[in-house]
Amino acid sequence: MTKDGGNNGKADKKAQQYGVTPQSVDFNDWYNEVVKKADLADNSPVAGAMVVRPYGAALWENVQRWLDDRFKATGHESLIFPTLIPMGFITKEADHVEGFAPELFTVSKIGTEELAEPYVMRPTSETIIGHMWSGWLNSYRDLPFLHYQWGSVFRAELRTKAFLRTSEFFWHEGHTAHADEGEARGEVRQQLDVYHEFCRDMLALPVVRGEKTASERFAGAVATYSIEGMMRDGKALQSGTSHYLGQNFSKAFDVKFQTREQKEAYAHTTSWAISSRIIGAIIMTHGDDFGLIMPPRIAPIQVVVIPVGRKDNFDAMVEEGEKLAAELRAQGIRVKVDKRDGVTNGFKYNDWELKGVPVRIELGPRDLEQGVVVVKNRNGKDKETLGRNEAVSGMTARLDAIHTWLLDRATDYMMEHTVKADSYEDLQAAIEGGNWVRAFHCGDAACEKSIKDDTKATTRNIPLDDAEFFNEREEGRCVKCDQPSPYGKRVIFGRQY
Repeated sequence: MTKDGGNNGKADKKAQQYGVTPQSVDFNDWYNEVVKKADLADNSPVAGAMVVRPYGAALWENVQRWLDDRFKATGHESLIFPTLIPMGFITKEADHVEGFAPELFTVSKIGTEELAEPYVMRPTSETIIGHMWSGWLNSYRDLPFLHYQWGSVFRAELRTKAFLRTSEFFWHEGHTAHADEGEARGEVRQQLDVYHEFCRDMLALPVVRGEKTASERFAGAVATYSIEGMMRDGKALQSGTSHYLGQNFSKAFDVKFQTREQKEAYAHTTSWAISSRIIGAIIMTHGDDFGLIMPPRIAPIQVVVIPVGRKDNFDAMVEEGEKLAAELRAQGIRVKVDKRDGVTNGFKYNDWELKGVPVRIELGPRDLEQGVVVVKNRNGKDKETLGRNEAVSGMTARLDAIHTWLLDRATDYMMEHTVKADSYEDLQAAIEGGNWVRAFHCGDAACEKSIKDDTKATTRNIPLDDAEFFNEREEGRCVKCDQPSPYGKRVIFGRQY
């Protein structure tokens, strides 16, 4: 199999057989077709929204399960807030309302009655949480507040794309309040690192941890940090964010407390989130011309067992397939037995390959007699005939090896498509070639906008000193205006989703 997971001379023909446009022909069409044909999501009668189908919902549930356990392990408690927020709350924090005003869904009427004050469908919940905290917080002894919730948020999108940009999307939003800046900033880094760990160890996604430039900060934040991943068309996807909000929202919503010294102080707050767009990252980082390749540790189905038999012995082979599946489930492996009758084996193979199930096991009467099974990894093209016990006992190691292969492949792709540029002409050419560019930047908002206008590329982030990638400290002058760069390292530029 080729490094890119199947893009060879036979790929286009086989992909067309599946009814999926090859990535090299049109990446956008490939993505949309895979989302729909792999049964992840479908179009909704509500403009800009999507219907997540069971296979996609199972994937999102696995994301939720890991993160929820991790949040609780770090001392956070979940709560539930209403979807509707009074409009007046949004306008209390000036930068916040300016940042979100174009995206707000507004409710101005209930039944036939006009509301004296409209509600907005929450775009995020800093405001209403700040309002409630102001009534819950009295003393430094009450802090820290370590809260999060799972739910939907609503933001108007001109161009929608399933999982990546929809008018309603799904996420958790973490909100914490602290007595001092140092503790709050420590929380921001802790959650950023949790996201990094999740992407690397569960999703096989290499991501760059870094701080956003001032122009790219969350509306109302003092500092915003992100994890950025590279998709297989060279574009960036902001895969998670963590924000230090300072005392901006505390002052707007009167979130204050008595200190140890019996003085009054405003809390330092944070917020952080990963949304359902992380599913888009999984699709676009690991997919190939034949469909999805699910990272094994998050995959809804890790192994599919396909009983192979004739009409007179098919039921017996299904029964044997269930026995094999039970042996795998005893190891904690998520397994499905494909019991569909009246469907060819070839159709089943293609269907599960499109859905990206990491491992396929074929079990026929002759295999049963010989005590063997036929095993195929989704990331390989060759089948293996193994002893049944060997296949079962080695499955966890096999799934781990697929995870490592996916992570290595994605890392290699990101490194190969990230280049340095010391002239503006080189930056423009590299961006046009579908790369990320590492270049010095002055930090001026007008200069940043000029680069975006010219190239459609934005600053992704400034890698942290302890980031896994691109963390070298260097001094230099802005690639655009030749003013000194204040960051002590190169900034990542790239086109984004």
